[in-house]
Amino acid sequence: MLTLLLRGVIIYAIVFFVFRLMGKRQLGQLQPFEFVITLIIADLATIPMSEINVPLLHGIVPLITITLIHFLIGFLSRKSIKLRQMFNGKPIIVVSPNGVEYDALKKLNMDFNDLCEALREMNIFSFDEVQYAIIETNGQLTVLPNAENAPLTATDFKIKKEESTLPIIIICDGKKIKENMKIAQIDDNFLYQQIKKAGAFKFKDVLIATIDNAGKMYIQAKNKKFVTFSVNKFKGGENW
Repeated sequence: MLTLLLRGVIIYAIVFFVFRLMGKRQLGQLQPFEFVITLIIADLATIPMSEINVPLLHGIVPLITITLIHFLIGFLSRKSIKLRQMFNGKPIIVVSPNGVEYDALKKLNMDFNDLCEALREMNIFSFDEVQYAIIETNGQLTVLPNAENAPLTATDFKIKKEESTLPIIIICDGKKIKENMKIAQIDDNFLYQQIKKAGAFKFKDVLIATIDNAGKMYIQAKNKKFVTFSVNKFKGGENW
């Protein structure tokens, strides 16, 4: 009995330490690979706790191995955008200004009932209240309301308000997102001129840079405060 108690305390302490190292995300915020690792750790921890015939070391070594795999995947994800997309996937727009993106729903193995339920959880009961709805890589739904249904709406004040815009990331961790640059119809020269306004002279010195379809940019260089500004006569935002 004392042996079981001691084994339980040791395994609990190790698992607790492992999850502290992995961070403080809630279960619903885990990326797919993190969720898989969590399930494996839970399963591995129960075996040495309940099976006295299994050497304690046979439970501890796999736990440490899985933890190292987690940090390796996290490291590779930070270093490579392609690997990050492979491990985590990409956010997918399921509602756009044109309406529900049915092909995107099929790709996610969702139906209209699933989407309606997720919207209702955010107190949205009609598709026409939504400018954009996005399924994030952790499976959660985020919504950008349209102008009339945003908090403190223009209707309440009887003023005309421009429609909401959707920013896209064009630099992440010092790496250009060429796919998004193509969508925004911008090139390296344009981008370089903009990052200089944030005090960066190399793309690798930029932590994050976004642009929306109205030409508003958010740029934060390493070890510097972010800057926001609007690009004059921006013409690239008509297609998203």
